[in-house]
Amino acid sequence: MTVETGTPEGAGGLQAFDLQPESSLAERAYEQLAQLILTKALPGGSSVVEGRLAKQLDISRTPMREAILRLAAEGLLVKQGSRSFAVRKVQPVEFFQALKLRELIEAEAVELAIGKVAAEDIEDLRAEIIRLGQRDAQETAHWELDDRLHMLFPAALGNAVMIRVLTNLRISTRLFELSSAAGRVSADATEHLAILEAFEKGDARRARAAMVTHLRNVAAETLDIVSGRDPGGPKRRSVK
Repeated sequence: MTVETGTPEGAGGLQAFDLQPESSLAERAYEQLAQLILTKALPGGSSVVEGRLAKQLDISRTPMREAILRLAAEGLLVKQGSRSFAVRKVQPVEFFQALKLRELIEAEAVELAIGKVAAEDIEDLRAEIIRLGQRDAQETAHWELDDRLHMLFPAALGNAVMIRVLTNLRISTRLFELSSAAGRVSADATEHLAILEAFEKGDARRARAAMVTHLRNVAAETLDIVSGRDPGGPKRRSVK
């Protein structure tokens, strides 16, 4: 167990004691560092400095070291030199390969999960999609919402293997460093709503097609940017 002391501003000099077990602190460090990486606050290639992060997140160095090693084992961090780490930088070929596998798995998941998600959960998700779809730029909340929607269907199936595989694939696509084409926030919202509408109506064919269309649109727009084509006029590929 570690004891960390600090003096919060305005606390009159009283010490604040953190008596959390080392394992709890390591879990907190892991969650916070993973969030920094997955929301691109720490972009691909960024050096991960144990001491600096420990100070930034107000966590001692031992649990921070454990968190770094855990994230390295999960593929979010890679070795940089003999003792340091960096955020893994995903290349275009890995991004497109991962996205294709996501298309195959998620299309199956959304079809099989029909009837297994509570109506109130669908409605809550729809309301959040509409709310965030009105924003001008992508924010952390959009990444979190994207996770909620895309992991909703495998979670409803209770398929632990599918969840694990998709989580790893989503890490690869999330770590790919690329500025989104203008309008992707709005486009994501429109496409996500189309998936939910078909899913809620129990239309398996349309739900599957909407998921495939969404992921192929993401791939097409990304390819336009990578290839130097005009990202303002992305190709729309509908699946009938």
